[in-house]
Amino acid sequence: MQGIYPPELAMTATPESRDPIARRCICCNSQNLARSPAVLMPFVAYRAFGHEPLDILPEWGFRDLRPGMAYTLCNSLQCRECGVLFLDYRFTDAQMASLYSGYRDERYTRERDRFEPGYAATTARDFEHRAPYIADIERWLSPHLPQHPAVLDWGGGSGINTPFLGTSPTVHIHDISAVPCVAGAVPADPETFGKQHYDLVTCCQVLEHVPYPFDFLQSMLPALDTETLLYIEVPYESLVRKSPDSRELATSKRHWHEHINFFSPDALRCLLQRAGLNCVDHHVLSLGAKEIMGFLARRH
Repeated sequence: MQGIYPPELAMTATPESRDPIARRCICCNSQNLARSPAVLMPFVAYRAFGHEPLDILPEWGFRDLRPGMAYTLCNSLQCRECGVLFLDYRFTDAQMASLYSGYRDERYTRERDRFEPGYAATTARDFEHRAPYIADIERWLSPHLPQHPAVLDWGGGSGINTPFLGTSPTVHIHDISAVPCVAGAVPADPETFGKQHYDLVTCCQVLEHVPYPFDFLQSMLPALDTETLLYIEVPYESLVRKSPDSRELATSKRHWHEHINFFSPDALRCLLQRAGLNCVDHHVLSLGAKEIMGFLARRH
């Protein structure tokens, strides 16, 4: 995640949409959900809930619990209407702040490495430099934009992977993590949303992390005028990618980490439309063994 969860969502969502255990689809709001038991990975459970794995020992003498390692349980849900696959836990603002505060900083990396040995030496280093594929994203976006677009990156972290960084004179970052911005980017001022024109608002590798994607998109609307384009980018997770029309994926998703939403193209399109956005264009980009999908949209 490049990382944002804006606290103002707590003031804009209805109690039903903010249910901490999902009872409706996060994209189309359907109640037609398939369900299957799963495990919440220990690092996420620790950061969000303060849970540590527990070794249940035989000498404790439990009658109804078997000895062995106990982890935080959850459910995999899949909407039978639009196909989105998601974790039933919908984290609160405080839990999201705990989970993503100081995202990938020294403390975060140290804590994650305790649960996932090798993270600091391998995965964490991948985020220290600008991702090569951003140039492909810029080439895909360029025909839709002026030569030097004014950009707001919603959830852009430090801005290291913000499209058009270094070529646009206006690159603003709106992010919860409070990490310093890289050269060429500055923090956004939410007070100016609706007053400052942006040619492009990007939200890349974020929606897969947020508990209430519909509310999240709604919170972005004040920053979009009728000419602004919104670029949404999410991983095209392999489980969904291999069977995009299947509605039987819940039983195959047995664990959840920081990606708590697995979108299909239909589900993401449905979510955008429900939030008052029209799809202008979309693409799927292959990154070796992984793929991402991006949707370009504009307000109705």
